[in-house]
Amino acid sequence: MSGLLALLDDVAAIAKVAASSIDDIAAAAAEAGSKTAGVVIDDAAVTPKYVQGFQPERELPIIWKIAKGSLFNKLVLLLPASLLLSNFAPSLITPLLMLGGSYLCFEGAEKIYHAVFPHEEEEHASETPTQTSEELEEEKVAGAVKTDFILSAEIMAIALSTIPESSLFVEAGALALVGTAVTAGVYGAVALIIKMDDVGLHLASESGNRAVRGLGQGLVKGMPKLLKLLSVVGTAAMLWVGGNIVVHGLHELGVHHPYQDIHHLAELASGAVPGGLVGLVEWSVTAFCDGILGLLYGLLLIPVATQVIGPVFNKIKSLRS
Repeated sequence: MSGLLALLDDVAAIAKVAASSIDDIAAAAAEAGSKTAGVVIDDAAVTPKYVQGFQPERELPIIWKIAKGSLFNKLVLLLPASLLLSNFAPSLITPLLMLGGSYLCFEGAEKIYHAVFPHEEEEHASETPTQTSEELEEEKVAGAVKTDFILSAEIMAIALSTIPESSLFVEAGALALVGTAVTAGVYGAVALIIKMDDVGLHLASESGNRAVRGLGQGLVKGMPKLLKLLSVVGTAAMLWVGGNIVVHGLHELGVHHPYQDIHHLAELASGAVPGGLVGLVEWSVTAFCDGILGLLYGLLLIPVATQVIGPVFNKIKSLRS
């Protein structure tokens, strides 16, 4: 009987430790999640453009595919990699993040460049498509998951940096909780945005209330404009986040001027406004400068990526096949 009581005491002690760890995970995840809000907004703004042009019945399945890819990125690839780097090679985190930021700058700048200077072959390709809808869908999903990987890496890195020094279990649990919650929130919001026009069509055609019908008609007319706006915001977000990663990374590596200059400019601008607007002005000036630098850097990367990296990658790929 005494042995059973001792065993129950041990179980109760283990339960208390587990409960305390869960509380630590929840607290760490909440703090880390709040720090990643900016990148989460960027992720939500980028995603809707990947479902534009598809039939309405394919929109939610595409979002679901991207969401599963995002979870795989965060929980299977990035979570263990983040923990390994943090504990065994922390000096590699900044260069790797800068590499991801460079990709975001390149992709955002390339979209702007092609919008301003469209290639003739691209125009002809749009008139006579050679891909099936299934192939195009898979290509879009792969592109979305690839872009998500960069944003997810930034989210996980920020989250890890804000978690107080604790056990490996708490760090892993907090990262898993942040990754899952962010993915559910981002792609749940994207799915809601994407299907809002269908909701509007239903309200406009089925409701007997004039005000409700008006709301439905407003949603139907307004959602295409919102999606176009989100596409623009998504491109700007790539440049902003990518530029911020690169500028901050250079600062971490000892190259202080871009970071310090932007910080000084933001302080000067915020000093000219009332106290309640200081935070907003500082953020706006910093984001604008990061975005401009991201665009310039991305434009410089276009010839490097298309004339050097791309051909080398294709050569390696052809040799493997």
